[in-house]
Amino acid sequence: MKSLLIVMVLTVCEAASEDLTGKILNFPRENGRDYVKLIPTNEMLSAITVCLRSFTDLKRSHSLFSMSTTSFFDAFLIFKEDEANRFQLNVKNSGVTMFEQEYKLSTWQSVCATWDGKTGLVQLWLDGRPSARKYCTDGTLTSNSLIMLGQEQDSHGGRFDIKQSFVGMMGDVHMWNLVLSPCEIQRYVEDLNYSPGNVINWKALNYVISGKILVADKSGIHV
Repeated sequence: MKSLLIVMVLTVCEAASEDLTGKILNFPRENGRDYVKLIPTNEMLSAITVCLRSFTDLKRSHSLFSMSTTSFFDAFLIFKEDEANRFQLNVKNSGVTMFEQEYKLSTWQSVCATWDGKTGLVQLWLDGRPSARKYCTDGTLTSNSLIMLGQEQDSHGGRFDIKQSFVGMMGDVHMWNLVLSPCEIQRYVEDLNYSPGNVINWKALNYVISGKILVADKSGIHV
């Protein structure tokens, strides 16, 4: 296996726009401080799709994607619960539980979540397999948002819980201001020339790293 090209960042870095194609983020330790802040390009959202790829061996609860606004600390949250194969999706501080989700440990998995503000429906996709659509809340999100990977925000930009932190690897994080079709989600899962996110784009990512987060070349890592 080729050695990983690793950049270790121990302090807060300046925000930068960077193409992270061929890279992954490694969250190597459990704590309540390390995170990656993503800077969105769109501040009014009436629909959302978030897709990412993750690898972890955590059996406890952990956050995969946490967006807060000044009005809602759980503006959009993808959260793996303690109980096996259960997820929670939160929008505007309202949450629903998705049961019997085949969440695999110690393997790369594609995770997508959608919200339609017109109907209030949310849905989870694991490796292209959809959950039931469930009502969460409708409306829009209009406040300035903070998006964090690695921690779950219990207030706008803070109140992290070490037992909800993410430990593992993550990559190909994208966010759109629309609900992707099943065909488009499948293209993402199979990495087949999908359109990058227009709110968060892994290929032109504005981000800030705080703590010991590793940016690694995924050469030699099966993703």
